[in-house]
Order: sequence, then structure tokens, then C-alpha cells
Amino acid sequence: MFAVFTFVRKAFSMGFLLVLGLFLAACETGGISSGGPSIDTSKPIPVALLVPKGSGQSGDAILAQSLENAALLAISDLQGINIDLRVYDTAGSADTAAAVATQAVGEGAKIILGPVYAEAANAVGKAVRGKNINVLAFSNNPAIAGGNVFILGPTFANTANQLTRYAAAQGKANIVVVHGNDAAGVAGQSAIQSAINSSPAKLGGAVSYDLSQQGVIDAVPLVRDTVASAGADAIFLTATTAGALPLFSQLLPESGVSRETVQYIGLTRWDIPPQTLELPGVQGGWFALPDPSASQQFSSRYGAAYGGVPHPIGGLAYDGIAAIGALVGAGRADALSGAALTQGAGFQGVSGIFRLRSDGTNERGLAVATIQNNQVVVIDPAPRSFSGGGS
Repeated sequence: MFAVFTFVRKAFSMGFLLVLGLFLAACETGGISSGGPSIDTSKPIPVALLVPKGSGQSGDAILAQSLENAALLAISDLQGINIDLRVYDTAGSADTAAAVATQAVGEGAKIILGPVYAEAANAVGKAVRGKNINVLAFSNNPAIAGGNVFILGPTFANTANQLTRYAAAQGKANIVVVHGNDAAGVAGQSAIQSAINSSPAKLGGAVSYDLSQQGVIDAVPLVRDTVASAGADAIFLTATTAGALPLFSQLLPESGVSRETVQYIGLTRWDIPPQTLELPGVQGGWFALPDPSASQQFSSRYGAAYGGVPHPIGGLAYDGIAAIGALVGAGRADALSGAALTQGAGFQGVSGIFRLRSDGTNERGLAVATIQNNQVVVIDPAPRSFSGGGS
């Protein structure tokens, strides 16, 4: 995608590529149905886990195993709750995913966990919608959320809301948005603008750029002039560490957008890969990340159980099982209904608290971090509980 950014192409990680892959073209949306199967919580609860094994891609095979491992680890943590986990391979295909989801329901599955990619998750939602079965997909694409489909992947909207609220509270409330003109960049810009509109902050302007080195170079003076004319005190970038961020972080300060007076904020993680922390331009920048202590605890436990480290999105399978287990543990026959899944108190996952929303998206408790002396420093800890009800 960022072919001309030859100096940062090696920074592409498997996890980053998969996150982009979750933003596949999607489909129907709608409000969440309160429906769901009636279950007997005294008996094993059949749960179908859909993983992308069999696609022929080595990355999919690694991800599939990590998802299964994380789900099994979550099941081992449940006290007095019996989950009958049944794993189905989707081959990374929407058609196959829909077929095995139908098979899983026919074989007794009461809820579906997965699949990963947005197109496949959308197909699964459609395939089982008439069967009164809910789907907890690993996608982060809000376009497929709704009806019987919930997404577990972290969303731009969640991150934008957290960072915008924090910025406004710190007096950095006049924000210029800098975004790529690709699908992810436009989606990120929309999320940031919505967050600004629902906060005390205001939009000082928006600047888009082409996904090329020259595109970034051409955008720099436009960003500088927009910041100056708006009197902005913050810029919110959708750029990734594997794309335009290294160049923007170098050229913007050189052009006069001083980090001393203008707060740099990132929609994506600035600590992955770790080499990014060494860039002079990212020092003092703000970004959001999951609760570091919870994430580290999960990684340590996963390593002790299976060796190695979990895939960057492997923990979403643990979160899905944790939510199912918490609801089943309440002993209600409607534990897997849309109304139960969207309980306001939320759930405890591998990277902190999270809850499912009535529009099929999710809210996660995130920490705000900065980079000081090439190190990540948390400046606003992740919340331990949600205040107020869900929505």
C-alpha cells in the first residue's frame, strides 16, 4: 500500500497488515436485536470458534492457532462454567465461513466467536441471522456491526473519543486532523471529527494527503498553514508507524509546527514496532493503548502455557470467551441474547475492560501514553470500570 515509503516498509508487521485487512468492504448495518437462543446454563454451552486456518497463508495459520490457544486459556480460567468449544476452519473465505457457521449452528452451537475478516464476518452474520444466533466477530470494521453481529476488534471511534476527551481536558482543544486519502485514513478522519463534535474540543481544519512520499511532502505546508490560520494547539494524525508517521514526525517540526506549542496526537499505536520510539519527532506525542499491565499479564500467561507470544489480535478470542463465561455464569437462560451481551458493566478482557454497544461496536478502557526519552510513559491510566450504562 505504501510502496514509495521504502524507508519504512520493513516496519509492516503481521498484526498491522491484519488490522488493515479487517477493513474490507462491508455491508448491512442495523440496531442490535435482543434475540438469542435460550440455553441451559447447567449444561455445557456449545460455542463455535471460526478461525482462518486453511487459507494457504502462513500468517492465517499462525493467527488461527493463537486464537484457539487464547480461547482455551480463557476456558481454563472459568470457574464452574462448562464451555464446549468447537473449532471450525474458514480458509479465510467468506463463503466457507458462512457454510461452516451454518454447519456449526446445525450441530448445536449457541453463539459464534469469529471470524476475523470483515467480509467473512458479514457473511456469517447473514447466514445465521434467521437462526437466532449472535456473532462475536474479531473484525474492527464498524460497517459490519449491527443486527446479530458484534465486533470485538478495537475501533477508531473508541480511540478517537478517548484521546479527544483527554486532549480537551488538558487544554488542547483546537484540533487539526491530518489523514490519508485511503479508506482507513478517511474512516479515521470521520471517527476523529465525530469525537470532536461530541466533546468540548473544536475542529480547526482537516488536511488530507496522498499515500506517497511526495504526497506527505506536499501536505506538510498545508498542515502548517492550517494550524497557523486556525490557531490550533493540536494535530491529530491517522498516519501509521509503517506508513507516513516517520516522515510527518520529521518534516512537520522542521516546517515550524513546533512540538512545544502544538500537541501531536496519533490515532494508531506509536510504540509498534519498538524502533519507532527512537524517532525524534514522536517524542512527546500522545497515543492510546490497552492497559499495559493487563496486556503483559496475558502475554506472560500465554507464553507459559504455549510458548512464544500471542498474535496481536489473538487475545480477542479470550475476550469473547470471557464475556460468554461471565454471562453464562449468571445462570440466565437468555445469557447469550443481544440484551445480555450489551450489559453496561461490560467485561474484563486480556487488555482491560470492554463492553459491547447496542450498535454492535465496542468500547474499551484505554490508557493514554506519551513517549519520553525513547520510552513509553502512561500519562492517563486505563479505567478499571465503566461509569454509567452502555449505549
